[in-house]
Amino acid sequence: MSRGRSLQSRNPPGLPGQRLKALREALGISGRDVQTHSRLIARSQGNQRYCISHSSLVEIENSTRVPSVHKLFTLSALYRINFVDLLLFFGIDLDQINTARLAVKLPKTHLVPSEIYDTERRVSFPARFDPGTRIEETDLLSRMVQTWGEIPIAFVQNLALRKYLYGFIGMDDYTLYPMIRPGAFIQIDDQDTKIDPDPGENEFERPIYFFQLREGYAYGWCELEGKVLSIIPHQMSGRKTRQFNYPDDIDVVGRVVAVAMSLRRKPARSSLSRPDTKRIQ
Repeated sequence: MSRGRSLQSRNPPGLPGQRLKALREALGISGRDVQTHSRLIARSQGNQRYCISHSSLVEIENSTRVPSVHKLFTLSALYRINFVDLLLFFGIDLDQINTARLAVKLPKTHLVPSEIYDTERRVSFPARFDPGTRIEETDLLSRMVQTWGEIPIAFVQNLALRKYLYGFIGMDDYTLYPMIRPGAFIQIDDQDTKIDPDPGENEFERPIYFFQLREGYAYGWCELEGKVLSIIPHQMSGRKTRQFNYPDDIDVVGRVVAVAMSLRRKPARSSLSRPDTKRIQ
């Protein structure tokens, strides 16, 4: 994977303070000008923390001091530099947040943000499929694609006609195990919140929903009888059915439409907490 703009061009060599000084001088702004203009920004934001005194600017430009988030906001506005690119001066790449999230497996099920900060980043994309490929047969994607190209990630994002939510199944959440394992990522259609009473012909066709509780999130099969919504676990999970007053104590976030998970081995339980197997009323 490569970027439309290289990391080096967005993050040129040199200490952060020196780079900031170069930006200021390229715009013909003096240190006193920064102080004056920053007061206008602070006034517009209603917070004096956005103000940068001349002495503070001198210290920032001539040391390894990292400005506060408010002062970074002001510098981004004054120097006409994207805030994401400005953070790169200090070694902070916001596009690595998702990588950092993956490094931490939390015990409870929760929603996962899906931000894209660098919309100019380019990703590999199938440009042409092998005309001899038989889509009826299972095959490796690398064998099916004849030509790969690169397009901006923002374009891929806009290909989706509907925007989905994404959730992470907590490492202590065995609700639908072994069909869906702890540590799985799920795609949620938040436009489909009406409970479908049809259980389907088998467990794979049975609708799965993602819920928001008073404290946290949950997912699973469900049944709605009057004002009682029951979250039904897989019969092999060892978990009990949980019941809630609907809609007072539980809200349907949406229907689960896709799952990504590892099949390597039985997932280890999180050491952060113990699973709750009690029936909830």
